[in-house]
Amino acid sequence: MATFDELDTATRTELEAAAFRRLLKHLDDNKDVQNIDLMILADFCRNCLSKWLVSAADERGTPLEMDAAREYVYGMPYSEWKANHQGEATPEQLAALDARQARKKAPSQNESPSQNEPKE
Repeated sequence: MATFDELDTATRTELEAAAFRRLLKHLDDNKDVQNIDLMILADFCRNCLSKWLVSAADERGTPLEMDAAREYVYGMPYSEWKANHQGEATPEQLAALDARQARKKAPSQNESPSQNEPKE
């Protein structure tokens, strides 16, 4: 049995694409999971996936519209998904997201202040 690193490029790309499609299906099957909850727990959401698709296309010189990427990720126009599936964020969710973002901006607890300073 091969390790992932031993796979040829085409097979590896096919497996990565299949896993991505499965992730999108899983998110589609779980529309009750809100984007803000994904951001709080995993620091990404459906919108991030859309942006990553656009970015990957740009890196390859293939223009991709954000609306088209969102429709692919959401399985419908974004405005429709928002109207039918996105709830209002609660104060608790907003506070949790703010706390997560603050933790990202803070230096790691494993780093000493000198590790953050430029070396001479």
